[in-house]
Parts: sequence; C-alpha cells; structure tokens
Amino acid sequence: MDQPPFPSTEATVTALREVAARHGREACVEHAIGADQSGRRTSSGAFAVLDDDGSLPHEAVVDIPGSPVVEIQVFSEGDTKITVEGVEFYDVPAGHAPAFLDAVLAGRARVKTTWYPPFARLIVSLPGDVTYKEVISMAHAGGMTPWLSRRTR
Repeated sequence: MDQPPFPSTEATVTALREVAARHGREACVEHAIGADQSGRRTSSGAFAVLDDDGSLPHEAVVDIPGSPVVEIQVFSEGDTKITVEGVEFYDVPAGHAPAFLDAVLAGRARVKTTWYPPFARLIVSLPGDVTYKEVISMAHAGGMTPWLSRRTR
C-alpha cells in the first residue's frame, strides 16, 4: 500500500474522522499545538512554541469510544501510535492510519493464538499487502478483552 503521507496533522485527523463516521462511530479529538505542548519536542528550549526551524508542531489524539476502543496519536513527524483495546501499534505511518482504522472497525482485524507457548497477536491487514502485527500481553487487563476474544482464529 503506497499511501502518500498527509500534508498535515489536521488532514490526518479529518481522514480518521471520516472513517469513524462511515462506521457510525464518533471521533473525539484533542489537539496539542506548539513545541511547548508537543510530547516529542525535547530539543526546543523552555517555553518555546516554535521548533528550531520556525515550524509550529501539531499533534493530536483521536479517541474512538465503543467496541473496540481505539486511540490514535498523530505526530507532526508523519507517524502515529494506534492503540486498539490496549494493544499498541507504534510507528504506523499517518498515510496508513485511515486504512488501519477502517480494517479494525470493519471487523477485518484478527487475533492469532498458539497453545504452546501461550501467545496471542493482533493482526491488522491493509490493502496492498501491508500487515501490522503486535503481541497481546496476557497481563494486559487480565487477558484479552471480549472484543479481542471474538477476533480469535
């Protein structure tokens, strides 16, 4: 899947809201604008609002309540961290985030388990032969949530 990056954090957020709306879900968004608000800005001086290059960093957190619970952190560097039912997918390119969310909300995500050693992995396949896989910690919330359990194959 060769999805070009979105030109801005706001463009990514707009695309994520549209995907959520197509699935009858509401997206709640919280914005962090400025180097003093951005979580990844350690090189900027104290109380600095702009980056060293003069740009204004913009991050956002998109919460999609319901089942499954999805949280997407959109970073100004062009990547996201997507959390589905407590399972965290780091460094997902922002261009893949809408397709990732669509796959999860459309029921195309699955959980693969093994009996020995006991192991579970959440797998999200996107169009174009792109697949994201993350281990589900069995310590996470006492094991798998009901949504994750329903996705087990």
